[in-house]
Amino acid sequence: METTVEELHVQLAKLEAAEARLSAERSRLQDQIDFGFGTDTTREREREVSNERRQLHERIDALRQQLRKQQLG
Repeated sequence: METTVEELHVQLAKLEAAEARLSAERSRLQDQIDFGFGTDTTREREREVSNERRQLHERIDALRQQLRKQQLG
C-alpha cells in the first residue's frame, strides 16, 4: 500500500518542525560555546544535536524526493 501525498505532507511537516526545534537548540548551545560558557557537556550535546539534525535533514530530503516522484507520476 502506497503512502498518499497528504500523508507524506503530514510526515514532512512533522520532520520540519522537529528540525526547527533542533536548530534552535543547536543555536543556543553554539551561543553558549561561542560566548565562553561551554562545558564538555555542552560541546558533547552540541555534537549530538548536530548529528540528529543532519540525520533529520537526510530524512526530509528523502521524503521531499518521494513527494516529487508521487506528484509527477
